[in-house]
Amino acid sequence: MKFLDSPRSGSQAGTTASRNRFGQYYRTRAIPVNPDSSNQLQVRARLSANSAAWRALTSAQRAGWSDMASSITLTDRLGQSYTPTGFNAYVSVNNNNVAAGNSAVADAPAVVTPSALAIGAITLTAAAFTVAYTVTPLPAGARCFFYVSLQRSAGRAFEGDFRLLQVSAAAAASPVNAYAAYVARFGLPVVGNRVFIRLKCYTGGFLSAAAGTSQVVT
Repeated sequence: MKFLDSPRSGSQAGTTASRNRFGQYYRTRAIPVNPDSSNQLQVRARLSANSAAWRALTSAQRAGWSDMASSITLTDRLGQSYTPTGFNAYVSVNNNNVAAGNSAVADAPAVVTPSALAIGAITLTAAAFTVAYTVTPLPAGARCFFYVSLQRSAGRAFEGDFRLLQVSAAAAASPVNAYAAYVARFGLPVVGNRVFIRLKCYTGGFLSAAAGTSQVVT
């Protein structure tokens, strides 16, 4: 049910408040799926390790992360701006570093704002899944984080559930070839289904704004 009120997000009893591009709405609270898949466990382990590592930092290192975080502005699901804490910044940067195959860092780095990628030609069939992007090749040290949705109805226009499917090598050239990884995780693409796609550029622990689109399997 759509409503007009002060911004809110979260659940109470059996009702969840959220928002989409049409405004705020209420829906029946859904119990999250918890399949304990290998990917889910990997993400949890990464988050747990970085959260624990924060406690091992020196006071000076934690202060450095807090100073860095104060220069960052993020936007939440309600479209409101906020500044993360030093802990949030540490975990976010190092989750990205580890996902990229790099080492976690103890000292706060200089803030980097990677340029967003532009999506080009897409091939999505039962036998191929490639996505072209620019700039290509990526700058030295930069990587492409490739996110996808599950297969959806072709008539669907909005997607809120993106999964990190794979991360490119540093300075990789276009296109992303995601077919093998997608089939291994989600099964063969089915003709007529829609898959939503997001690309982000990673540099030094930071991610660019997402470039997003979708494609119907042909």
